[in-house]
Amino acid sequence: MILLIDDDDALRAALVDSFAIAGLEVEAFADAASALARVRPDFPGIVVTDIRMPRMDGHAVFEAVSARDGEIPVLLMTGHGDVAMAVAAMRSGAFDFIAKPFAADHLIASVRRALETRRLVLENRRLRASVEAAEEDYPLIGTTPAMDALRDKLRQLAQIDVDLLIEGETGTGKELAARQLHRWSKRRNHGFVSVDCAALPDHLVDEILFGTRGSGGRIAEADRGTLFLDEIDSMSSAMQGKLLRVIEERELPANGREPPRVVNLRVIAAAKSNLADEVASGRFREDLLYRLETIRLRIPPLRERRADVPMLFAWFLRDAATQYDRPVPAITAEVEARLMTDPWRGNVRALRNFAVQTVLALARDDEDGGSLSLTERLARLEAAMIAEALQQAGGDVAATAEVLRLPRRSLYDRLQRHGIDASSFRRREGDAA
Repeated sequence: MILLIDDDDALRAALVDSFAIAGLEVEAFADAASALARVRPDFPGIVVTDIRMPRMDGHAVFEAVSARDGEIPVLLMTGHGDVAMAVAAMRSGAFDFIAKPFAADHLIASVRRALETRRLVLENRRLRASVEAAEEDYPLIGTTPAMDALRDKLRQLAQIDVDLLIEGETGTGKELAARQLHRWSKRRNHGFVSVDCAALPDHLVDEILFGTRGSGGRIAEADRGTLFLDEIDSMSSAMQGKLLRVIEERELPANGREPPRVVNLRVIAAAKSNLADEVASGRFREDLLYRLETIRLRIPPLRERRADVPMLFAWFLRDAATQYDRPVPAITAEVEARLMTDPWRGNVRALRNFAVQTVLALARDDEDGGSLSLTERLARLEAAMIAEALQQAGGDVAATAEVLRLPRRSLYDRLQRHGIDASSFRRREGDAA
């Protein structure tokens, strides 16, 4: 929407026609007061005004619009003698000035830029508001039907104290869903114990899970709480058999002179592969699958809820800015385009890492208005490339150094110089699974 203010009837009518031909919506006013009555903080448009007008000139219009919302673009149309006034207004924040006489195409091009700027401002505000409203549901952020259904299902399952199997692609948030089930359940005042089965050293699996004489393992720690077994399909057949007994009997095996120990826990499992296929290939016990799949819960990938991507990204952007002590950069048109076109094969995890890259690459541009020297721009590019390589390597510094063809010590120097924490790209407890 364009609010056009000009007391020259003939010019105003001509501009209305030009905007209409260009497909732009416009409301025309002969005086400023009538136009300003339409301007509110959530006004989804811009103001185009002549500078020299009776009663209220264009500079006063700019000040009045700024008082309502300092991010509404104001374009000033000026005669030759008013250029100094227009320049002063631009220094105060006016979007642009067009000196008369001007070609209609010139004005329309500037108007389109202003409208896009306003759209991005309002979209950033909407996302910030949505993120704040969604904080209670984090990490289950989203307003799509798929996420509404998932939250409803989780609230229902939280009250049913049965074991369940969570299915979903890498990075969709399986562990986060399990944590939310725990938080909403009657077990919330007791422990949530997460075990990454793929990361358990073979020679320590038995000790870590079941404990040794005099010390309990992770299963014992989950007593009266929730035990989350991530990537359970990575377990050996022998360990699957031991786990099956715990799940069936709710009892840890005898350890030395210590008798079997009864445990009261809820088991939530997640797998990176289809467990039915693993059973068919002989890599997973069928009886264990039967015990785990009392209830199946599927986490949708981002491609099935693409409308949630901007809101999720805004959350991760703010989180990354806090982590690296940088200002939160505005979401540009280029970033927005990637958000809506990238397949996000790594799902939520990939989106979070893109937010980190965006903060590192754009925060300083946002601070100084883009007036970066070549050296500063190259530094921003280097930081973004390192962050992307760390993401692909899962935070493995040695692998990242190899990909970037850098000595490891040189990479560590660059990480320190750019303030990049390699561990933030590794999988942490509570991250999306």
